Amino acid sequence: MTLFFALSATLILFILGVTIILFIVGPTILLQPRKRTAEFYRKLGQPVLPSEVDLPCEEIDVITDGGVKLNCWLIKASPPTRGTVIYLHGVADAKIDGIRFAKLMHDNSFNIFLYDARRHGNSDGTFCTYGYFEKHDVTRIIDYLTSRADLVLGKIGLFGTSMGAAVALQAASIDKRIAAVIAENSFATLRSIFDDYQKRLIQLPFHYLRNLVIKRSELMANFKANDVSPLDAVRDIHIPLLFIYASNDQLIKYQYSIMLYEQANVPKELFPIENAMHHDTWNVAGKVYEKKLVEFFGKNLQ
Repeated sequence: MTLFFALSATLILFILGVTIILFIVGPTILLQPRKRTAEFYRKLGQPVLPSEVDLPCEEIDVITDGGVKLNCWLIKASPPTRGTVIYLHGVADAKIDGIRFAKLMHDNSFNIFLYDARRHGNSDGTFCTYGYFEKHDVTRIIDYLTSRADLVLGKIGLFGTSMGAAVALQAASIDKRIAAVIAENSFATLRSIFDDYQKRLIQLPFHYLRNLVIKRSELMANFKANDVSPLDAVRDIHIPLLFIYASNDQLIKYQYSIMLYEQANVPKELFPIENAMHHDTWNVAGKVYEKKLVEFFGKNLQ
């Protein structure tokens, strides 16, 4: 009996310790993800400026309705312009990660607009809210683009990867100027993806820990976690959607993309990439991947 009480007390102390640590650290992990710098991408052998791959670029700052400055790159197409694509990067990443995509789209006569999401890269912002505020940032960017009399925009599409895919879907549900979306490796809801992250981090399935962290995060960043739901957003979208997923994704379950596809309205497409992981869909699928992106936007934006 003494041993039983000793083990019970140890377990209670362990759970209490984990709870306190997550209560303090959890919101910071969720709301203030690390920032990848240019040096991070250089070490991967990636270009860090559009000029390094011969792309003409205009650097711009767009100010959101809440006064957050977003650092952006505009890469104009050589005429005739086939449309405009806005690139949305993943969590911790930056617009630098979209240079390869920008090169592909520019070579196929699309305008490309890349930007660092709030609290990422060279943009301002205290917190990352995974689409709650970020979806409105997309609308502000489109406002800016449509204000430019010197641009031949055509139709506007979004390409988002990971968190960027989730933001793109949420933006498309509220801004009818968006004509098509490619969502790669998106999550379905913020709560479900945070559950997954919690289990990987501390390997405990206690939902109260998630609820505790999310509730404190909501108070800190003044947002509602339940409203961060691409799964709800797709039900309000009536434009062409392409869902791409990596079958061996180790960070975001590929089943979330299937869930999104099943809930989405037509027209919609599902493009699985077998044997790919979260960050190597392009490398695994190669030319097939490139052809799919160009054909999708060519068909739906021109």
